[in-house]
Amino acid sequence: MRILVTFAVDSEFAPWRKIRRFGKASAANMDYHSTEISGAEVDVFLTGVGGKSGWLGAASAICGSEIDVCISSGFAGGLRPEHGIGQILVAEKVLSARRDIVASSESSLIACAVSAGAKRVPFFCTADRVVLHAAEKLELARFGDAVEMESFGVLKEAGMFAGRTVAVRAISDTADEDLPLDFNRVTNDTGDVSIKRVLGEVASAPGSIPALIRFAKRSKLAAESLANFLERFLAALVAQSRSASVGPGQ
Repeated sequence: MRILVTFAVDSEFAPWRKIRRFGKASAANMDYHSTEISGAEVDVFLTGVGGKSGWLGAASAICGSEIDVCISSGFAGGLRPEHGIGQILVAEKVLSARRDIVASSESSLIACAVSAGAKRVPFFCTADRVVLHAAEKLELARFGDAVEMESFGVLKEAGMFAGRTVAVRAISDTADEDLPLDFNRVTNDTGDVSIKRVLGEVASAPGSIPALIRFAKRSKLAAESLANFLERFLAALVAQSRSASVGPGQ
């Protein structure tokens, strides 16, 4: 069994590396990480914010049509008050940024994610920019439970070569809070967060530092929650696959 997991940026992935050993490799001029879970091969790609990194070409180069499951993971902003920091959500469907096209998670993967501790929700909203303000989240709550920037693209693109796809996200900011920084101004052309730009934004608004520190702590909590969930989820996926291959009465 081969599983592909995507994150937008390394900060979402880092806690998982602390609890599981990953090897590093490269393909199509892009680095990626690999490990083994109960005999299954797991590859991790960083897509960049908004999926801009060119990860798809690299994934296609090393995997071809051999991916059994693709998991779009990472952070999301909560759009409903009941979704707290670190809550893991699994979406039945993901809306495109224009709200006119839907990508779907596979039903057996949703069920497996729920058994591993995720909360099932009808929709994620993929956005084409970071949603910064609670007022914007209130408007988006008409369409879904969480907002992020990659899952629609990952599910649609990986669906061309992966057997099954699913979107899971950890809540890093709640529905009633503004983000402490304009993160749309601190990413580069490949979707990576530029530390230089972050420092420039902070220098121009030093009063944002306490809120930024608080946001960093909550994001770390969300990433740790996601790492622990992925450990349970992938182990359950492998067990599910083995059970299906054996079949009843065998």
